[in-house]
Amino acid sequence: MSAGSNPPLMSSVENVRLVVNEWVESLAHVLESMTDQKPETHWQYASGAFSDLAAPGDYLWWQQSFQISPDTLVWVAAPKATWEYAGTLTLKAAGLETVEEGEAKNTWFEILGQSLSVMARSIGSLVGHEVTCDSGSEQPADSSVQDWISAALTFGDNHPLPPLLVTLGPRLVETISAPPEVEEAHTGTGEQAQPDTGSHPFSPIASRTMDLLMDVDLPISISFGKTQLPMKDVLKLTTGSIVELNRSVNDQVEVLVNQCLIARGEVVVVEGNYGVRILEIASRRERLRSLK
Repeated sequence: MSAGSNPPLMSSVENVRLVVNEWVESLAHVLESMTDQKPETHWQYASGAFSDLAAPGDYLWWQQSFQISPDTLVWVAAPKATWEYAGTLTLKAAGLETVEEGEAKNTWFEILGQSLSVMARSIGSLVGHEVTCDSGSEQPADSSVQDWISAALTFGDNHPLPPLLVTLGPRLVETISAPPEVEEAHTGTGEQAQPDTGSHPFSPIASRTMDLLMDVDLPISISFGKTQLPMKDVLKLTTGSIVELNRSVNDQVEVLVNQCLIARGEVVVVEGNYGVRILEIASRRERLRSLK
């Protein structure tokens, strides 16, 4: 492509690169949390018609809008081999032995929805206010689009999957193109310092996703055990009644964050208060099953 015909994405190199980088990273983390396998990711800028860039096979499209304005859109095109593999792997990690194509498809949309929620937060950090996902639909991008992001996922079994093709709509690019309101830094000579963007304008950069989440408060509770009682026995409970739990005194207690199993440990006393010493971190598969 000639220098005189820069694509729309290039008009906001730094911010587009930031948003895409955090989205790809979040997609890998969502898959890791659901499958207990973190895929390696690689993405790059690609220019050309979709038909020229797409790998052979069917594609599953998703159009996502954000609650800034109805025309702030992003499109994700997933090859069948990729979404079917990811959806099937997720459901098998949850205990299903056989997975129907429709189940894998719906699971892929769930994975995609969680990762696009992170994209919405990334956009919000750039525009200065909270942004959430709006409605989405299975709708392809316009055939005239010439600017894409190619994002590849490779799982631990060295199974390379056909890359996803992603494009940001012109209105979304325009929205995140406004320079962030940051305090200007100056060099010793009085010139404004410029960020190092690397040799390639779309090379991955450090993620700011975690910075957005560090101040979020999460409820933590400790589970000593549980049991089931018939209604007639529940009605008989009075002061002094003893309810026997399904855990012995030597078993570890469970640490729950937002009702999701995170760790196990032993009860200790710290300056007159109960506490829990962490002895074991729950596997990602256990975390997924605790959400059921």
